[in-house]
Amino acid sequence: MSQLRRYKMVVFSNPTPGREEEYNAWYQDTHLGDLVALDGIHSARRFRFARSLKEGDAHAYMSIYEIETDDIDAVLAQLGEAAGDGRIRMSDCIDTEGAVALVYEEFGEIVSGD
Repeated sequence: MSQLRRYKMVVFSNPTPGREEEYNAWYQDTHLGDLVALDGIHSARRFRFARSLKEGDAHAYMSIYEIETDDIDAVLAQLGEAAGDGRIRMSDCIDTEGAVALVYEEFGEIVSGD
């Protein structure tokens, strides 16, 4: 019997130049819902860049998706299939060439200052 594991998929992205308003509406109102409709992806939340702790470029936006599964490869394969068959509705208002998507498995216990 496989054990459920928790993952975070972190996506860094930018809007296509001049289309930030359209990008934000599409991402929030369409894209996040398309992804959380897939098996294993339970929630999604967006963040806007605020500050850098060191010199260098940063993406304007980050999204974090909560994934719980016993087969992360199956979830990622489903993600690819959904992008190909239209269940994930893409838009040219996102700079897909510059986007970065990473998956991390939860590791270690939460440490809190409370």
